Amino acid sequence: MSVEVLQVALGLISGSFVGFSLGLIGGGGSILAVPLMMYVVGVPTAHTAIGTSAVAVAGNAAVNLLSHAHAKTVKWRCAGVFAAAGVLGAFGGSSLSKLVDGPKLLALFAILMLVVAGLMFARRSSQGDAAVRLNRANLPRLLASGFAAGSLSGFFGIGGGFLIVPGLMLATGMPIANAIASSLVAVTAFGATAALNYAVSGLVDWRLAIVFLAGGVLGGLLGGQLARKLCSKRGTLNMIFAGITVAVALYMLARVALT
Repeated sequence: MSVEVLQVALGLISGSFVGFSLGLIGGGGSILAVPLMMYVVGVPTAHTAIGTSAVAVAGNAAVNLLSHAHAKTVKWRCAGVFAAAGVLGAFGGSSLSKLVDGPKLLALFAILMLVVAGLMFARRSSQGDAAVRLNRANLPRLLASGFAAGSLSGFFGIGGGFLIVPGLMLATGMPIANAIASSLVAVTAFGATAALNYAVSGLVDWRLAIVFLAGGVLGGLLGGQLARKLCSKRGTLNMIFAGITVAVALYMLARVALT
């Protein structure tokens, strides 16, 4: 098997994993897209890995959003305000990221992964208010949390679902099911903004992005179906995924320390 064929196969498998997680819990999988691009698929530089994964994450989130929209669980107005504020942050974050050297960027990314794992361990089920709407009370909170999540998303080239879901819940009080569905609006917007910024600088491997996206579409469909069957166990799945995130983060820090 040639190196190119192997890379495509690994890209399909890695993309499937990312799409599966996005479909299942609305986030989490995208935080692993960059290390998967670098250490499994074999993308040579951190910046190209971030730019390429941003394209794939945005595409996967858009596909998963369609199934949630069909189920009518998306709070469009709240998600739209959150995403609009976040796009500004994502553009600034992705611009700043290109000025940071590769090893330092990977070390910061690994530290963020550890923080994310802590958030996922701490997340608890919440009934929330399924009838929540955009209003004057939650508008400022949506704008502030959206901008913060977008900035981190753009800086690290990730969808940011792990920040968006709790951000939407805290800002509006919506149930986790609606927050997961609505988060995909922002994940798509943030990822597309970061991807465009990196593409302009020639930091996207389009062949791998398409392969990663193709794998993600299949994984997302499977993840979405499983989410509807295992919604009561989503907390357990989050804890398992958080454990994987910690392991990958420590591996990345070790790799950076040895370079």
